[in-house]
Amino acid sequence: MFQDTPVVNGFSTDDIAKAKDFYANTLGFTVEENGGGILTLHFVNGGRTFVYPKPDHQPATFTIMNIMVEDIEQSVDALIAKGVTFEHYDGSHADEKGIVWGKKANQGPNIAWFKDPAGNILSVLED
Repeated sequence: MFQDTPVVNGFSTDDIAKAKDFYANTLGFTVEENGGGILTLHFVNGGRTFVYPKPDHQPATFTIMNIMVEDIEQSVDALIAKGVTFEHYDGSHADEKGIVWGKKANQGPNIAWFKDPAGNILSVLED
């Protein structure tokens, strides 16, 4: 039914200005400001995501965005240099930088989780 229909997802934040700065300047996405304080994040493959203000925002307790990268260690190092802190979850066996080397353990992809300024969980995921 919708196989040829574009889809746009979205998530909330408690501070649009901080979100705009983070997604544009820290992560390097193209960010468009729309009416009503809504941001649109534009991705290289043509995808889009809306970021909208929500006064009673509660951070997602799951990963809202996986950013596919070719070299996870290089990407993590670059984000650390920009002030991003990586998460260390119980049982994830992350290294000191926060990278879970799933491929080496034959337990899924290499991945590292971090949060945006509103506390939403994102990851870099090695493709």
